[in-house]
Amino acid sequence: MIQSRRDFLNQLGLTAAGLSLASALPTSTFADMGAKKFTFDISLAEFSFAGELYSGKMTNMDFPARTKKDFGINVLEYVSGFFNNKHTDQAYLKELKQRCDDLGMKNNLIMVDGANIADLDATKRHQAVEAHHAWVDAAKYLGCSSIRVNLGDTSKAMTGVEDDPAAEAAKTAADGYHKLLEYAAKSKMDVIVENHFGNSTDIDWLVGVIKQVNMPNAGLLPDFGNFCRQRSKPETNDIKGIMGTKCVKEYDRYEGVKKMMPYAKGISAKTHKFDANGNETETDFRKMFQIIKDAGFKGYVGIEYEGGIIGMYNPTGGYLPTNDGIQATKNLLERVRTELA
Repeated sequence: MIQSRRDFLNQLGLTAAGLSLASALPTSTFADMGAKKFTFDISLAEFSFAGELYSGKMTNMDFPARTKKDFGINVLEYVSGFFNNKHTDQAYLKELKQRCDDLGMKNNLIMVDGANIADLDATKRHQAVEAHHAWVDAAKYLGCSSIRVNLGDTSKAMTGVEDDPAAEAAKTAADGYHKLLEYAAKSKMDVIVENHFGNSTDIDWLVGVIKQVNMPNAGLLPDFGNFCRQRSKPETNDIKGIMGTKCVKEYDRYEGVKKMMPYAKGISAKTHKFDANGNETETDFRKMFQIIKDAGFKGYVGIEYEGGIIGMYNPTGGYLPTNDGIQATKNLLERVRTELA
């Protein structure tokens, strides 16, 4: 098509005007039109202090101040066992909340390791779901947004016993989980599931359960270190025994996290050991967080350093002390966050 001289000059004038307008606008106007920067906030999982908590050197009440003063982190993720069954004690919860409020801390999550809400026995499953109601209530009172539950019997992992048959367990897990989600929805609380032990370390099984329940307050908590499908039998049925086991069969952690991300409402950045450059030796954090970035994740990434408690039972294993390991994890997260921003 032949363009007239007038059309050409008109277009040229519009283009020039556009260029002139562009030069007058602040650069931020165009930056905002581009891709949003990748970022996340860092929280701290209480299990990072497991060695000190189990030994009595530290209590659940100490968790908020320790986190704030030692690491400058103000978002907390509790573990149910360290409440010592005081989660229904209103005076206890009131004091804990007051300590957090005084320090400007945010309570985000309670990781609940309780009775099996996926139990094959309907009566036991119903009782387990009801027992979790108190944890939903406690979390709500403390200002948390969610609790983390297990879909299976975690005690089996301590004895090396196989989990329930996967197909049957998927049905009972969906049933118990759905019932708990219904209760939590009344308080506008999320109930999320971690890849933890047994069937839940098979990510296809876990995602299948999430799809079955199909509830808006359901979700997942991908944990970088919990993809072991089968462990060696522990020598003793206690924390020392399980810490001494080795993984025999493992689900690919990167593929697992990728499959979990569409349902992720948090991230558990588990660490054990670090090399001379500050990188975690078992998980490539840059590769993992590229997957998380690509998924468009927005939320908290929780530090869960297990090297402290492992080092208690394996002092020559090269594990950093608790504080050093937590700080190393924080440094690594901050570095990766900057690199991928």
